[in-house]
Amino acid sequence: MPNTTTPSAELALQTAAPEMVAVSDLPEWASAGRYYEAAKSENTRAAYAVAWRMFVRWCAASRVSASDAAPELVATYLAGLADAGRKFSTIAVALAGIAYTLGESGHRLDTRHPGLSRVMSGIRREVGVRPAKKTALVGGDIVTILKACGDTLGGKRDRALLALGWCGAFRRSELVALDVSDIAFTEDGIVATVRRSKTDQGGEGLSKAIPYASNPKVCAVRAVRAWLDASGVVSGPLFRAVDQVGRVGVERLGGHVVCRIVKLHAAKGGRDPKAFGGHSLRSGFITTAAKKGKALDAIMRQTGHKSHAVAMGYIQAASLFDDSAAAVGLL
Repeated sequence: MPNTTTPSAELALQTAAPEMVAVSDLPEWASAGRYYEAAKSENTRAAYAVAWRMFVRWCAASRVSASDAAPELVATYLAGLADAGRKFSTIAVALAGIAYTLGESGHRLDTRHPGLSRVMSGIRREVGVRPAKKTALVGGDIVTILKACGDTLGGKRDRALLALGWCGAFRRSELVALDVSDIAFTEDGIVATVRRSKTDQGGEGLSKAIPYASNPKVCAVRAVRAWLDASGVVSGPLFRAVDQVGRVGVERLGGHVVCRIVKLHAAKGGRDPKAFGGHSLRSGFITTAAKKGKALDAIMRQTGHKSHAVAMGYIQAASLFDDSAAAVGLL
């Protein structure tokens, strides 16, 4: 006999069934929460948390409520940040962090509110949106700072981190996220697997080939091998803290430590540490590869860039003096 129960009747029967449970009691509830958190990276959530705390402090000092912040109040706060000399990127993160945190508590901030959006447009116009870029570590500079690392255990780690970061054109977050299992040694060099990155939030992954260098003192493959052999690290995070007596930690380094290591050895190598940062490794590789005539597609395979326009930005900066019209000489 055919089933004559309609969908609406079936739903009514299910609703009336005994022993119903709350959604939060279902075994899949925890997984839903995990996936919900995964929608924003850990770094993004941390940045938003800092932005919210700063806003709350300002509200308390100004004797206004932060819990149901109106667009006019947020616009006033952001204008204050601009007057204090904050970069537009910092102000944009502040707005995103405030909107996100309010949304999590059930209070929606209309970021397209005419007053708020116009204030942001004005800040963008006056403050500017072009980020201050650090100097690229081109071939000669990276060689200098690699030689400045020394042969202590910490120096071996730093040399491995800097050489691998430069040759692989890694972002700081990608570099510190590497596990030992992501590094495969072959007769030609290293194949490093990036599990997830800024432009690959879906986790498709990217493999980067790092060949042996002709100069052993600046070879990323040999440097990583030397660090693993000396540290005894066989699994888990590839790059970890090393204390003053040579003990290796268990936690992976943070992205900010890459910047600190670059500056430390830049200073040891006689370079101005203020000019360099963590991104100097990635931009230095791209700049050097472009100057040596490497094809754009080959560079992008190493960097993981999805956009030709973004990659070309580095290459154009590297070739500013190539065939410059100013080369006609002084009159």
